[in-house]
Amino acid sequence: MIGYANLDGLSLTKVVRDFPGAGIPDIEAAVAEEFSRPGAPFRGIRPGARIAVAVGSRGIANLARIVRAVVRELSARGALPFVIPAMGSHGGATAEGQREVLAGYGITEAGVGAPVVSSLDIVELPAAPDGTRVYMSRDAWGSDGVLLVNRVKPHTDFHGIHESGLVKMAVIGLGKHAQALEIHSHGVAGLRERILPAARVVLGTGKVLGGLGIVENAREEPEILRLVSGEGLPEADRELLERARELQPRLPVDDLDVLLVDEMGKDVSGVGLDSNVIGRMRVRDQGEPDRPRISSVAVFDLTEASHGNALGVGLADVITRRLRDRIDLGATFENVVTSGFLERGKIPLSAESDRAVVEIALRGASVRDLFRARILRIRNTLRLGEVWASDALLPELAGREGVEITGERATLLDGHRLGKF
Repeated sequence: MIGYANLDGLSLTKVVRDFPGAGIPDIEAAVAEEFSRPGAPFRGIRPGARIAVAVGSRGIANLARIVRAVVRELSARGALPFVIPAMGSHGGATAEGQREVLAGYGITEAGVGAPVVSSLDIVELPAAPDGTRVYMSRDAWGSDGVLLVNRVKPHTDFHGIHESGLVKMAVIGLGKHAQALEIHSHGVAGLRERILPAARVVLGTGKVLGGLGIVENAREEPEILRLVSGEGLPEADRELLERARELQPRLPVDDLDVLLVDEMGKDVSGVGLDSNVIGRMRVRDQGEPDRPRISSVAVFDLTEASHGNALGVGLADVITRRLRDRIDLGATFENVVTSGFLERGKIPLSAESDRAVVEIALRGASVRDLFRARILRIRNTLRLGEVWASDALLPELAGREGVEITGERATLLDGHRLGKF
């Protein structure tokens, strides 16, 4: 193998970061307060009304609690809520696969107090003015009204006025696999330019009563819960996106030789590794971020909640054999091909041991002096409050606001495996 002298002696230091934002201490009370505000979207919520609560595949903090609180508020007003998956092609683009994704987040009838109805059946709506075909879930169309529940955040595929949030869910989420194929068939321009016109068609049906927009802070806590009407949904989505950009977590430094990522996954980011965090988009016609600049990205595992979907693995340079073996090629293939962003589905070099992965990443970054290497280890791209840094990074981090260099140190490798931090 490649071999680096003294690799066994390489230690990293624990760095703790204090991010802005206070978080919402009582989620249930916050949801109840939103439903009690004057002007809350109660049109169509009458005794006996069947209200579809649309829930996506993102790993949102406290998602089951939020959905359960929404169900409780709807039920208290006499409605009969039920949950529908709103996740385009995720879950292998199958009804059962999408049900399993929700169950992995605790979204089951027992968990949230409402039945989960999963189907990929759709109805076709009138086309958008730009010619985009528009679809809606048959379960949503047959309901008395739809309430979207989704996090609003910068997207990992593109940047525009509306990115990941309520507007996108109203289109690709509610439109199921067919709508995902239609939008993605236009490449990144479809995401950037065709979602809002399609959303106006969906909202114009009057079927979408509104949405509960969630903004998280960098500590993965709900910072904002806002209930908006269908009519006010586009403007609220824009406002929440701006706040989400302000709160978005980033790596503590912009220049790295090697980034070591313990795990990637669909519950971490829609693309497994948040492209806004690692500075890699790899989407045709979408420019690469100016920062951070990372020579080698190494990833060691795939989360259980990904159900084998390794979309985004192509953003890495090297992975472990165990990650490769956990990839469900069918689920990954469906998601990658639907998106049209094929680079993100290409499987990188894989190595039998963690040690070999680290060595390949170092070689890929042209590291010659191991103890001057700029190395950062993170759990995943969502949880950045605690990171582990090589000695070469410590002078840059010292004295920085919101950053504490602790005295805790640990060796990077324990034999052929990563050390447990």
